[in-house]
Amino acid sequence: MTEKPPLSSAGLRRDLEILEVLAGHGDDRDADGFGVSWIAERLGREKSQVSRALRSLELEGMVERDPLTRRYRLGWRLFALAARTQHARLVRLAAPYVRRLAAAFDEDAYLCVLRGSMVLTLLSVPSSRAYHRVWEGVSVPVIMAGAGRSLLADWDDDRVRELLKATLPSGLDSAVSSEEQWLADIAHARSAGYAISDTELDDSEIAVSAPVRDHRGLITAALSVSVTRAAGRSRLHEIGEIVAQTAAEFSIALGHSTSSPRPAAEQPRPRRPGRPAAARPDSRVEP
Repeated sequence: MTEKPPLSSAGLRRDLEILEVLAGHGDDRDADGFGVSWIAERLGREKSQVSRALRSLELEGMVERDPLTRRYRLGWRLFALAARTQHARLVRLAAPYVRRLAAAFDEDAYLCVLRGSMVLTLLSVPSSRAYHRVWEGVSVPVIMAGAGRSLLADWDDDRVRELLKATLPSGLDSAVSSEEQWLADIAHARSAGYAISDTELDDSEIAVSAPVRDHRGLITAALSVSVTRAAGRSRLHEIGEIVAQTAAEFSIALGHSTSSPRPAAEQPRPRRPGRPAAARPDSRVEP
């Protein structure tokens, strides 16, 4: 005797219908939210019934009401859940690529994302060395993060300058790279597909990072490798080519198409031709 599937809750189904309406269709008016009467008319339900449901959803953070327009929008809790789900998927898909980089160079490798003016490390894979800092779940200012240049590669120079002016200590060029160096590093990330930068959090390391793009062609994360300062510049660029190639493969796994155009105002120069060199088993950097 086959078991009957459980019946869905009618109340839950009605609440989900309201959330779907509030999700909108990408129109400009969606950003302003929707009134109770419009939602009720759209769903073919009583206004009082929809109003009660919206108040309950608001108490749970699933929707929010503008105090001036009295219109409803999706709430903070939904966006928090969506962000956690996105992070979980990123970490799951990124794991083999981050492990590959850590093994190829026997260096610590990371998956990082940009959150406002902070860089959050979602995943780290250590090298074979005994001592490691724990970065997973830690946020640092973008100006202090090795992956920062790659995460900002789609930003135009004016926007980068605004960020640096708001976050760089006044007149400080020694402990933190100057504005000119930042713009040069970001320009290199646009043209070559990877960035090489001092890790301001550790004087003994240099970060080599590359942006990761999602199905829209937007930078959603960065892969980063911490390399000892003993590395020569040619070796750092060799590592950069491999990190960039790995990031490109990860981007494809996220649904990015290499033929997808990038925003016209932020279109980078074409990457120079050439295949990345294969990683050697002993890829400790040469002096």
